Amino acid sequence: MARNIFKGLGIALITPFTTTGSVDYAALKRLVEYQLANGADFLCILATTGETPCLTFDEKEKIKELVVDVVHGRIPIVVGCGGNNTAAVVEELKTANFRGIDGVLSVCPYYNKPSQEGLYQHFKRIAEASPLPVILYNVPGRTGINMKPETTVRLANDCENIVAIKEASGNIEQVDEIIKAKPDRFDVISGDDAITYQLIASGGAGVISVIGNALPKEFSRMIRLEFRGEYEAARKIHHKFTELYKLLFVDGNPAGVKALLHEMGMIENELRLPLVPTRVTTLQKISAILRDLRI
Repeated sequence: MARNIFKGLGIALITPFTTTGSVDYAALKRLVEYQLANGADFLCILATTGETPCLTFDEKEKIKELVVDVVHGRIPIVVGCGGNNTAAVVEELKTANFRGIDGVLSVCPYYNKPSQEGLYQHFKRIAEASPLPVILYNVPGRTGINMKPETTVRLANDCENIVAIKEASGNIEQVDEIIKAKPDRFDVISGDDAITYQLIASGGAGVISVIGNALPKEFSRMIRLEFRGEYEAARKIHHKFTELYKLLFVDGNPAGVKALLHEMGMIENELRLPLVPTRVTTLQKISAILRDLRI
């Protein structure tokens, strides 16, 4: 029976672009090495924060190969594999190259707003087709549908290779319901940096983080302190980031974290349409907070 190996600090890896709009593979390699050197426990590639809908098939394959080669088995890698056409996701799972990949992250179907039974059947088919452990991804703010705790727990009980859920509903009460009723081998992972402290304190196993792209050492320290029961020290780190959590998402994701990484000199501040960079006022506030954090 599969168990979840994706614990601690996971990074929802961005895709850097050059000023001419192509994928900046050199910057991506540097970013992955930076994560490895600064406390990342696993990487999540080709998902929302990676602007995956705006990448070509060839770009996605090259990104996957580069990350796998740089990581070289040192930490687990999970890759995004989801959609709102169940048959197409199943076909991708059966035919994709998963060399060096340890799991798949599959988002709730978006736009067509299935019922809870529809969500159950969708993920049951995915679990049956996947050669790798599956992490469910519930993000109602993006998909238009919330997977309820009873559906999550039903899938966890019925499908042996569904090992975790990335919960980005922002609802701690919902998280508590899942943690209370889930089987022991199944974990809840935060999908929202701002409530990671509370989620781990409630029994969560970690986070797939946006802010971790830029500040992995600090964010992983908060998580490790919580795992050791040192909640007061962890809370101080959490409060240090409170304003930054808001700024990174006020103009959309990954615009905020790309602005932060640009201010740190790590990437160009480039996104692909329909996404655009943060407003100048947001960038100025991010820059000021970064100066304070360095002090």
